Amino acid sequence: MDLTITQDGVSCTDPVWDALSRDLEGVLWETWAGLPTGKPAYAEELHPDRQRAAMESLSCAGCKCPASRSELGMLWVLPVLDHAKDTVWEGARTVTPPMCEDCADKAKLRCPRLRKGYVELRVREAELIGVRGTLHPRPGSGEEPDPAALVLYYSADLPFVVARGLVRELTNVTLVATGPTVP
Repeated sequence: MDLTITQDGVSCTDPVWDALSRDLEGVLWETWAGLPTGKPAYAEELHPDRQRAAMESLSCAGCKCPASRSELGMLWVLPVLDHAKDTVWEGARTVTPPMCEDCADKAKLRCPRLRKGYVELRVREAELIGVRGTLHPRPGSGEEPDPAALVLYYSADLPFVVARGLVRELTNVTLVATGPTVP
């Protein structure tokens, strides 16, 4: 995808491709060759179309079935970062979609990041707040693109991002379980 960056934001050089690559919010989305098929990557980066569909519909990215729900909320299984063993999960922001019970059990065993440590959460509210992707600097700034930027929907930077994933903020969170952390 060839990009043009102006004072108004980033766009595809081809106007038709640009229009086809934007969501209803006007955000430009990264495009990958091929279809979003194959074995689930769990905590690894998902195909942008598959991630976006799962986050929009709150379905499991592994099997595309509805995410598991209980009286405590929807099921999320997230990797624990090395420096975040005592993280407060209320208000956490994630690009990882919720999961169904079957895929959650498989992911805990098969995903290298989750085998190092995970938390299982039940979440009552998960508001869409923005996107994660490559934030391109404004022309003339001399800055480098940030490939892992979180850009909120109300940010002035939104026109300058090429999104790879939707971000949800998790609230009314109940910590259900934690998994082993391998040294």
